[in-house]
Amino acid sequence: MNETLEMLGIQWSKLIIQLINFTIVLLVLKRFAYAPVFKILDARKAKIAEGVANSDKIKTQLAQTQADSQKILADAGELANKIIADARAAASRVTEQESQKAIAVAEQIIAKAREAAQQERAATLAELKREVGRLVVQTTLTVTGKVLTADDQRRLAEETQKQIA
Repeated sequence: MNETLEMLGIQWSKLIIQLINFTIVLLVLKRFAYAPVFKILDARKAKIAEGVANSDKIKTQLAQTQADSQKILADAGELANKIIADARAAASRVTEQESQKAIAVAEQIIAKAREAAQQERAATLAELKREVGRLVVQTTLTVTGKVLTADDQRRLAEETQKQIA
């Protein structure tokens, strides 16, 4: 086997020295090149994982915020509808109160007008009775041709008023 190795140009002493040199270079590279590079890669991997976790957390918070904003908008819509309904009810109450006030005022005006008409009718009726009594007395004077005393005139006026009533 030594002959085969020598034919190939391999010498044991040089091979062992090269193996020792390769091992030394490998250890130096591993210690000063590969280890820092692997540390940097591990740190970047951790940062990326943290970024992905933060991204998922932000997505969850965004979804929660959107749900909250939808709820707030729905609540605001309900509140607005309630305020509108309350305003309509208040307007209806005010309209009803004003209608009742207007009806009451109209009824008062009608009552006053009726009372005034009743008083006017009573005054006209009293005037009419006096006029009829005067006409009866005057007619009686003309027909009978005699002068009536104040008592006769009063008695005749009273009888006439009783008959008219």
